[in-house]
Amino acid sequence: MALNYIWIGFFLIALVVAFFKLILLGDTQVFNEIIDATFSSARNGFEISIGLTGVLALWLGIMKIGEQGGVINSFARLAAPLFGKLFPEIPKNHPVIGRMFMNFSANLLGLDNAATPIGLNVMKELQELNPQKETASNAMIMFIAINASGLTLIPITIMMYRSQLGAAAPADVFIPILLATLGSTITAITLVSIKQRINLLNRAILIPFGFILAFISLMILLFMTTDRDIIAHHTTTFANILLFVVICGFIVAGLRKKINVYDAFIEGAKEGFFTAVKIIPYLIAILVAIGVFRASGAMIFLIDGVKSGIAWCGLDTSWVDALPTLLMKPLSGSGSRGMMIDAMQTYGPDSLAGRLSCIAQGTTDTTFYVIALYFGSIAVKNVRYVLSYSLIADFAGMIAAIFLAYAFFG
Repeated sequence: MALNYIWIGFFLIALVVAFFKLILLGDTQVFNEIIDATFSSARNGFEISIGLTGVLALWLGIMKIGEQGGVINSFARLAAPLFGKLFPEIPKNHPVIGRMFMNFSANLLGLDNAATPIGLNVMKELQELNPQKETASNAMIMFIAINASGLTLIPITIMMYRSQLGAAAPADVFIPILLATLGSTITAITLVSIKQRINLLNRAILIPFGFILAFISLMILLFMTTDRDIIAHHTTTFANILLFVVICGFIVAGLRKKINVYDAFIEGAKEGFFTAVKIIPYLIAILVAIGVFRASGAMIFLIDGVKSGIAWCGLDTSWVDALPTLLMKPLSGSGSRGMMIDAMQTYGPDSLAGRLSCIAQGTTDTTFYVIALYFGSIAVKNVRYVLSYSLIADFAGMIAAIFLAYAFFG
């Protein structure tokens, strides 16, 4: 229901703003821009879905080989102590735990092309365990909340854009991004755990999180003592090598089990194709609403209002120049990326606004897109509290991003 109200809200706000601009400002082009945005957003939604088809077919084919080859079950046993506490509704050693492990690992490494199809496969498995098919289960909510928080160890793409736009030290935003996105993820897990009455203060959860924090601390130390551009390059190479090793490892495991690897791949690839087709209407719906909201000028009015309010309070408004990226990130990945680039081009990549826009871009994932994509793939209509909790986690991450930008660069 939350998505329904927000979807309608985007259109109603756009309508009010458009008539305001038409009647009071004499802007006769606003409705042309809105209609253009409607068609272009619908086309983008379709193109994104079609673009996902090949990736989904590839990775769900590989996942099917891994499932029949026993690799997924091995991952499930490895992750069972931690995931058994965070997802108590899932049966012990269920294969979906192994897929979750792979999805989170891919996200941590910034391997979006691998993480998304695996995540969609996770949602399909969780739906099979869900007694109420049109309502999100507790396990789905925890899974989506963690995904939407966008925890990534090394934001390669952002550092690449900074390098292209002439930043003196393209990787100087690494530590603030890592800390901000960690804050967002911890907020999401804590909120959902409190709601679902999951006890986070037990060894099965604290020990793995301790290892994750230790690894993050090691990454921070490495970036502070080594040439960051070299690390970024080697990290990209390592991630790609790891990805290829995983693919080959699944195939070898299938051969050891004496399964027909090719037939298994085709079976999984067919599932990927039908999943891609199923998500098209859900993706178009949310992207059109966001496109209309942007084209009406509602985003600009909101930003100008916030800037005036901050100035009226006598506070520094330097960070407000990065507000478009902060506000757009939960709505649209491409939109926030464009605003990040625009902020760096307008104010400079090494300005507070330029750096803050980069930190904001790397802090969370595109919450509306993730929810529409993942729940749309299994036709779940009632997402319960996952949207509100994910947006609260986004807000926590964005507040952390602002404070960290001032702490490191202010």
